[in-house]
Amino acid sequence: MGLNQVSLPLAMLLAAAVAEAAPQWPGFLGAGATPSAADSLPLTWSPTENIAWKVALPGHGQSSPVIYGDNVFVTAVEGPLKDTYHVLCLSLADGTERWRHSLPSTAPVKNSLYVSRAAPTPAVDTDRTYAFFESGDLVAVKRDGSVGWSRSLSHDYGPFKNEFGLAASVAQTTDRLFLLIDHEGPSYVTAIAKEDGRTLWKQDRPSRVSWSSPAVVTIDEVEQLVCSSAGTVDGYDVTTGERLWSLGDLGGNTAVTPIPFAGGRFLVGASQGREGQNALGARQSNLAMTAKRVAGRWEPDLLWRADKAMPSFGSPIVHGSEAYWVNRAGVVTCLDAATGKVHYEQRSPESVWATPLGMHDRVYLFGKNGTTTVIAAGPQWRVLATNRLWDPGEVQIDPDIGVNEDTEEKRRGAAMFAGRVQYGVATVPGSLLVRTGDVLYCVRAEE
Repeated sequence: MGLNQVSLPLAMLLAAAVAEAAPQWPGFLGAGATPSAADSLPLTWSPTENIAWKVALPGHGQSSPVIYGDNVFVTAVEGPLKDTYHVLCLSLADGTERWRHSLPSTAPVKNSLYVSRAAPTPAVDTDRTYAFFESGDLVAVKRDGSVGWSRSLSHDYGPFKNEFGLAASVAQTTDRLFLLIDHEGPSYVTAIAKEDGRTLWKQDRPSRVSWSSPAVVTIDEVEQLVCSSAGTVDGYDVTTGERLWSLGDLGGNTAVTPIPFAGGRFLVGASQGREGQNALGARQSNLAMTAKRVAGRWEPDLLWRADKAMPSFGSPIVHGSEAYWVNRAGVVTCLDAATGKVHYEQRSPESVWATPLGMHDRVYLFGKNGTTTVIAAGPQWRVLATNRLWDPGEVQIDPDIGVNEDTEEKRRGAAMFAGRVQYGVATVPGSLLVRTGDVLYCVRAEE
């Protein structure tokens, strides 16, 4: 056996070992994240306590950060027509900017508080960061900051038509990316090769308006891409793109990502909408489900419904034996994850937009305006701490926000996004990253 025949498998094993050892939060809501040790995050913080660093970001962004090893990656958009997109790499240790890749938008559109701004969260692996923007621009940036490949989905498959923009984040497996494009135009879900950006498969879908992200769920040892969007939940074969099953007659499931938990099960969330327009459908569409094989065919399997729970923008989570739904008013509904039995319904101090984070014996609720409430995990409501990330007087709200919007509804919507908002988080052992539109914070216990 020659040297090359030995060294190649060994190199692959070594690369896999390094990848496995690197702490990571590699995608939206932490799919594939490294488990953290108990109590690795602080219980309390304030603007002057347990803030390891904070970094001003260019422009604005609503995406969550992702982490691989000692690198943090975050995206942003800048310019009056959202002209410029940014992918930044920062040091996890101290927030120092290591590189920045900027690219022009191929489909400029008015920069508005009312429309998504760098909302899709990127994905990261050993070799590259994969950033997707609301123009349809998709770029793979190598670890040194150079471009591996880039393409425009709107150029290839038609421009996006969505009044409030695009928010669907990137999902991934080892060798491919997945993007869900549901909008007023021709909708579809597609798989993209990580190596070179080519389309591996594309499945057309009926036109529908949605901002939800897909999720990879392993069901009966089969990886499936699960899409919950505007009336249905669909499962696709990640390899071929074949639609394996579909659950219909839902409503209000336009923003929430399916959340996997043990045994191939996952949560589906749906919102009644700001004006309550989806209330009837949404009451039937917050649920736990899986899929099963029946006579050689896949079928959806509904486990229980949560008719008293309803999220707004964040997804429900399962932590330990409980499931948690939180709406934008801050109301927390805790249920038994196995049966759907409601344990309690309580209100936290602040409106919550971000998805909660469950860590060991705690659940972190990230309030819109910078207050994070930490509650005890489990079937009893108990507040452990209430933390401020920034001083309210630090952020000045622009009095002209919304004045250029063309309807009263848009002006009210723009006002909702005024000021600093806790949009999303990422965590690896010892560090909690919290992203607002213009600042990235690192919360870490002081040594």
